[in-house]
Amino acid sequence: MVSDNALSNARLDAVFHALAHPARRAMLKRLAATPQNIGELAQPFDMTFAGASKHVRVLERAGLVKRKVEGREHICAVAPAPLKTATDWLAHYERLWITSLDALDAMLNEQDAAARKRKRKPK
Repeated sequence: MVSDNALSNARLDAVFHALAHPARRAMLKRLAATPQNIGELAQPFDMTFAGASKHVRVLERAGLVKRKVEGREHICAVAPAPLKTATDWLAHYERLWITSLDALDAMLNEQDAAARKRKRKPK
């Protein structure tokens, strides 16, 4: 049996894998504006329909895209919910960095204040 944590990690891995390729990020950006078919998604890139379809499958496996078949046409639409998992994961590390940077800022401010104070003392 797969644990919830392992499943969550696998989903997060799939999202980051999907976002790792610039063409897939560009496809998601375009799909955020309007649903498009595979041919429309392939158009701005130097790639075949089959190549674009492979990228869409990666986005689908990550849950970032939903595909609807209408006759012979495959219409893709963005499904942003998995991005929340990635955003939450990143936010945790953002808080760590902010805390570290705030501590560094406070230390530097103390050092600057001490240096100014030493300069003002009469000799």
